[in-house]
Amino acid sequence: MNRVELPTKSGAYRWYYADVTAGDTSAVFIFMVGSLFSARYSASLKKGGLPREHAAVNFALYEKGVRTAWVLTEYQDVSIANDGRTLRIGASSLSYDDEGFTMTVKDKTTPWGEPTQAVLRFTPQVPVGPELRLVDGLSHHWRPICVRGEARVTVPTHDLDVVGRGYHDGNHGEVALGSDLPGWSWARTHHPDETRISYRPWGAPAIEVTATPTSVDVERPALPPQPTTRTGWGLRVPAELGPKLAPVLLESSPFYARLEAQGEGLQALGEVADFVRFHSPAVRWMANLRTRYAKEAAR
Repeated sequence: MNRVELPTKSGAYRWYYADVTAGDTSAVFIFMVGSLFSARYSASLKKGGLPREHAAVNFALYEKGVRTAWVLTEYQDVSIANDGRTLRIGASSLSYDDEGFTMTVKDKTTPWGEPTQAVLRFTPQVPVGPELRLVDGLSHHWRPICVRGEARVTVPTHDLDVVGRGYHDGNHGEVALGSDLPGWSWARTHHPDETRISYRPWGAPAIEVTATPTSVDVERPALPPQPTTRTGWGLRVPAELGPKLAPVLLESSPFYARLEAQGEGLQALGEVADFVRFHSPAVRWMANLRTRYAKEAAR
């Protein structure tokens, strides 16, 4: 289905993202090399800090719009195995196979350090999407790897085993986000028979993707500005997700917000990220409070 690659240049990044919606339960899994949440990576860039020195595993679990588990652990090294099909960070792994992929998180929560295990098994229901350059002339890319599939999430530490609809994509770039691309917003909406994604890099044309069981279609239309509202941190976020769906704020910080909405047979989830804000010393300091730093290297 796919193969893993690692970034090598200072400032570069690559991550693999998946989310699942199953009734009142939502889960997000992210494996990052050159972590976009890493305060240490941001601070190290002036000295040539390398992405593989700042890899991270992120897992978030929500019940009825309320976070019930949060894992964000940064490691000093990563490894690839199985002919490029398996990425390992700490004791966690992302493994692709001919039928889909498995994400396994074995880590500890932040800040309490409680052992947490979570497994996502994803079976695609639409074709693999193309790699897309977010902004002409810049090195930032997004790939809707498989934006619709059947997904089973088991979290033994929370006595949870659910089956729902999954989404999977990936991002990579050769320079730090916030250096030439200030931020973005995106949202994916699962309709009964298709999935639509709207990706809006700031200061550039939007990307619209529609995925069905037989095709993945890409457009770059001229879209009107989104109606927005402000979070408590002053970050502007969409007032609606999908067609007239009022969102619930799952995560809120000075530079990042995650939102979710459901209704009328639709399931929507999205995010807003202001990477310029993230690189400020005050925001980096706050980001440290949400991150656990592991002493051991990936194995």
